[in-house]
Amino acid sequence: MHDTTALLVEFGSVILGLGIIGRFAGRIGLSSIPLYLLAGLAFGDGGLLPLGASEEFTAVGAEIGVILLLLLLGLEYSASELVTSLKTQYPSGAVDFVLNATPGAVAALLLGWGPVGAVALAGVTWISSSGVIAKVLADLGRLGNRETPVILGVLVIEDLSMAVYLPLLTAMLAGVGFAGGSIALLVALGTVGFVLYLALRHGRLISRAVSSDNPELLLLVVLGLTVLVAGVAQQLQVSAAVGAFLVGIALSGEVAEGARKLLTPLRDLFAAVFFVFFGLSTNPAEIPPVLLPAALLAVVTVFTKIATGWYAARRAGIGSRGRWRAGGTLVARGEFSIVIAGLAVATEPRIGPIATAYVLILVIVGPLTARWTQPVVEKIQEWRGNSEGSSGDKPASSSASGTVPAPRVPTPQEELAQTD
Repeated sequence: MHDTTALLVEFGSVILGLGIIGRFAGRIGLSSIPLYLLAGLAFGDGGLLPLGASEEFTAVGAEIGVILLLLLLGLEYSASELVTSLKTQYPSGAVDFVLNATPGAVAALLLGWGPVGAVALAGVTWISSSGVIAKVLADLGRLGNRETPVILGVLVIEDLSMAVYLPLLTAMLAGVGFAGGSIALLVALGTVGFVLYLALRHGRLISRAVSSDNPELLLLVVLGLTVLVAGVAQQLQVSAAVGAFLVGIALSGEVAEGARKLLTPLRDLFAAVFFVFFGLSTNPAEIPPVLLPAALLAVVTVFTKIATGWYAARRAGIGSRGRWRAGGTLVARGEFSIVIAGLAVATEPRIGPIATAYVLILVIVGPLTARWTQPVVEKIQEWRGNSEGSSGDKPASSSASGTVPAPRVPTPQEELAQTD
């Protein structure tokens, strides 16, 4: 009974605190994500006031938060739009992989972690946080912007790539041979392909089966189906987030619209819990020793992600402002990076602190770059334009003293030749 009472008091305090933090963030015009994360850091192990009884409950809430974030993201787009995005954005996905996985792999090799550590840290630096970015896009009111489908296209390719990457990483960490790794990969690819087939070919039938005029029944069916598919996907070594996203893709029309209205408040609640839990699971004492390498890696990959978004938006014909907004929005890392680090920490314990510090930096910096990259770039371009204009306005002098010679008067013979 005492544990239950402590859980209610602690969890209630967390929820109340999130409401106060969210209101404060709205007053100052800042995304609430960094503040949620810092709050979790303050109340986690090694923080100001560690919470114990509600930690396990909060972990489950955090997992639901990620699932709901990706479900709502999937509800925004149809299966045909997903296929179009994959067809048009695969070059951007390749550029994304090369630019952002390479720094992590190189850093791991320089630190002497070996091939397994290199593959793990490459994944940490490669994958953007779909959960954080979805929340940032909603907070900044950019879901209807022209560059948003480009951003989502890159994220979809990254999320689906996890169906290939995670089984391979798991096999490498377990020391499984080529045959075992190939079987895990085939199962993962088969699962994703099957769900995509259902979404494309039978999405209307699924929507009709789920549809209900009763909001309560619609909420229960959609939420239950999403959590079930996410759990099965996780069991088959496919990300639960990918499973939830594909459920959202499979639903369309009035069902998708009704589900969005019902699930948005739940998404906001559990998404906030997810970011707090991430802070709760981080020991602040482990961060200072690895802060410098993590910060250097973060700086490099901020620029590589901005370059990725700029390239992807340019390919889609988006204007200059949208290109910079797309690049800045893709900076944040989060849930996938933590999952990858958690898998690898048993084999390479040193990856845990540096991955935590790295994600901590970029989950705070990401919402800021999403908001300020485009205005800052425009200010720099304006300053450079003014500087070049002021230097170009100076009159050219023909002598050291700067005096301009008087025009020569033509002779009478020259005037006669011109009239002829």
